[in-house]
Amino acid sequence: MKNEIENKKEITKIFENTKIRTKWDVDKNDYYFSVVDVISALTGTERPRKYWSDLKLKLSKEGSELSEKIGQLKMQSNDGKFYNTDVLDTKGILRLIQSVPSPKAEPFKMWLAKVGSDRIDETFDPELAINKAITIYKQKGYNDAWIENRIKGIIHRNQLTEVWSENGINEPLEYAILTNEIYQTWSGMKAQEYKTFKGIHKESLRDNMSDLEVLLADIGETATRELAKKFKPQGLSQNQEIAKRGGNIAKNTRDNLEQELGESVIISQNNLNIRYVDNLETDKITSK
Repeated sequence: MKNEIENKKEITKIFENTKIRTKWDVDKNDYYFSVVDVISALTGTERPRKYWSDLKLKLSKEGSELSEKIGQLKMQSNDGKFYNTDVLDTKGILRLIQSVPSPKAEPFKMWLAKVGSDRIDETFDPELAINKAITIYKQKGYNDAWIENRIKGIIHRNQLTEVWSENGINEPLEYAILTNEIYQTWSGMKAQEYKTFKGIHKESLRDNMSDLEVLLADIGETATRELAKKFKPQGLSQNQEIAKRGGNIAKNTRDNLEQELGESVIISQNNLNIRYVDNLETDKITSK
């Protein structure tokens, strides 16, 4: 554990003295990073654009899929103006780092190799992944009771998606639509709106809910599961109606609870004590 913490500290140091321009994509739920900024941080070159141009050509000749993942966003330069800038998402940046022959990139490469090794080990022994999740939750300050409920919630969620699959739901977008139907019915917000309300981005919404919010989310999904099992809706439209009914059961519970408490149980606080400040520009990522 100590070595892993030290590696993460060293990785962080690489970017401490370099400005890395980033933008958050709400639709894709991911960050996009300026490639030349990352190149500059890793190599220390005074000509990061030339370095990137040469590397990009090399990757293209090698048939690297990374060259197909490059997009462009308008980002502010040192002169205060906005220019089209090559960007990569989080996965693309990690792949880029593997392609940079720099001593500064070695901690990243070692960390990525360790992650890959861990994933293989977890395939043969899934308990390792469960233990890791429990350890991470404890490090973040969650107590045993919360962790137990969270794991049960994951199981309940999987049971719901299995029922949806049996009822003709197959696409990730459809799962997201049904989930949003449940959330919006009982909370008044879609999942992404709820995350924005709590000031989080990639972090798990459930991990940043209060005990009461988690309870309501679980009631909504469990009720939807049981209704779907009984009435066997087929296709997106019918399942949406069932999801709304399940969410409404959670909404009734929320209304009764708030009436007794005299206050809302929907809170903006997150468990990470963070609050992102987003660039309000609405530039769309374009492929090169």
